[in-house]
Amino acid sequence: MKEDIPLNQGCLTPINVIMPERTLLSPSAEAAVVGGNCVTSQRVTDVILRCFDVCAASQGCLNNLTFGKSSRLDADGKYTPGYGYYETIAGGAGAGPTWRGTDGVHVHMTNTRITDVEIFERRYPCLVREFSLRTGSGGAGLHPGGEGCVRDIEFREPLSAAILSDRRVHAPYGLNGGDPGAVGLNLFVKKLPGGGGDRVINLGGKNSIQADVGDRIVIRTPGGGGWGRRPSGGTKDAHLNGYAPVNGNGKSVPYRAGMGSIALTQSMQNSN
Repeated sequence: MKEDIPLNQGCLTPINVIMPERTLLSPSAEAAVVGGNCVTSQRVTDVILRCFDVCAASQGCLNNLTFGKSSRLDADGKYTPGYGYYETIAGGAGAGPTWRGTDGVHVHMTNTRITDVEIFERRYPCLVREFSLRTGSGGAGLHPGGEGCVRDIEFREPLSAAILSDRRVHAPYGLNGGDPGAVGLNLFVKKLPGGGGDRVINLGGKNSIQADVGDRIVIRTPGGGGWGRRPSGGTKDAHLNGYAPVNGNGKSVPYRAGMGSIALTQSMQNSN
């Protein structure tokens, strides 16, 4: 290091990383890649921790949500500036041999703080309908995994939005008999014209949308995996297949936990 930094054990014990060229972690300059810092790094950390049997899987992504509008220059010379917003959303941490997973936390390399709701709603054309822990999303076990979060945002003007996320098909695994955490779920709640109610669309793990006034995006982040077998008499959490509430009136949308096939992923996205 060429500059002073706070005392850090990671720097006191250097390691050599051996990485073959033209692999997932060392792609060529011509390869089309995205999300290395926000998705791939998360999964690499989980792999290393699993190799040493340290703890169950955490949520495994940053749940990158972006939205905004482009700048516009009219024929009469009037310039309307655009804007953009980017946030990462917390989820569940994996449990370990002596601890339960932490609820609603950024894991591994993620250390950003989300914008306070009051500031967010003041500066952007949005309403935060819900920001809470996702009850029951942590994997069951002797030490349960941490709970994910629910982030429900209503847009107050037309704009573009996108979600870049993972662990929407492969659940965060448990260890030593612990149950996996819940897969994440990204929903686009489209307001139908003429007071016709809502249409709920499963966006899958990665997608972009054009939202109108009153449309919502609901992000349900993954829970952490559990550690160890549940005590005798415990009940299994039914969070991998079930119903996700999307409205305060009790309306819900069914979702399924996929385990990897392309057909199943497409089925999840087209289920609504």
